[in-house]
Amino acid sequence: MASEADMQRLRIAQKHPVAEDIEFFELRRDDGGELAPFTAGAHIELRAPNGDMRKYSLCNDPDERDRYCIAVKRETNGRGGSLNLIEAMREGDEILVSAPRNDFELVAAPQYLFIAGGIGITPILSMIRQIRSSGQGKFKLVYLSRSPATTAFLDELKAPEFRGMVTIHHDGGDPDKALDLWDVLEKPGMAHLYCCGPRGLMQAVRDMSGHWSSARVHFEDFTPPGAMTKADDVAFTIKLAKSGASYEVPVGKTILEVLRDNGHAVPSSCESGTCGSCRTKLLAGDVDHRDLALADYEKVDNIMVCVSRGTNGEIVLDL
Repeated sequence: MASEADMQRLRIAQKHPVAEDIEFFELRRDDGGELAPFTAGAHIELRAPNGDMRKYSLCNDPDERDRYCIAVKRETNGRGGSLNLIEAMREGDEILVSAPRNDFELVAAPQYLFIAGGIGITPILSMIRQIRSSGQGKFKLVYLSRSPATTAFLDELKAPEFRGMVTIHHDGGDPDKALDLWDVLEKPGMAHLYCCGPRGLMQAVRDMSGHWSSARVHFEDFTPPGAMTKADDVAFTIKLAKSGASYEVPVGKTILEVLRDNGHAVPSSCESGTCGSCRTKLLAGDVDHRDLALADYEKVDNIMVCVSRGTNGEIVLDL
């Protein structure tokens, strides 16, 4: 998480709805000057008026150096940050913004398959804009949402120039009307797969892309630490093989948090189990793997300590 000392004040130059319960924000410097550069897939952190820090993917073209554009979904059952941003902020207000950071980098490839669910379209829209402006590859987008009214940037993606490249599917909130993604995932070819959206969608895509090379499958998820707690979670112990230290990991706290609390520096970035930064060698123990970064064969002796948990007593880490 960015510290306030590393953030800058930007002005909300535009704020308007782009779909039901989704608000577009355009952020600029007062002097109209250039902002720190970013690459497609990057995100920024904002400090909401209530003090909450929230991450949002940039959705504009990285060639645009004078503005950052994000879309914020009103999460009525969330922790209050998005609701506070939408209801309390107005055009002309200042807001604290971090420098861009990218855990979802668009790698050079001849082909791309993008799968977006709901507000997950934002980083992928930036990728599409970069691909079109640079001519760096071909792409296909599958965009899933509940209805046309809830689909951000719908008119733009239905434009004639995207014909044959963009599939938009509305399920009306009925799981039985969900699009069968096997048709686009069955044959990997030379494409890189990028997926962003609800956790259930990303897990389904992970399950159906097991025959893809793990190096060509990429996910983005902003699920906050602790939000993936399950009703049957139990406390467990981690043992560090190199030092012999042992610590209890209580319900509602991650292994990563416990390690930090006890002075152990572990690399991390997304902290939602998608980027792979906190991959740690697993030496023993039963684990509930909750990440989207590890292939099944990698889960035998690896664990993502930001989200996964022990299920039966003690797990031993190569730390």
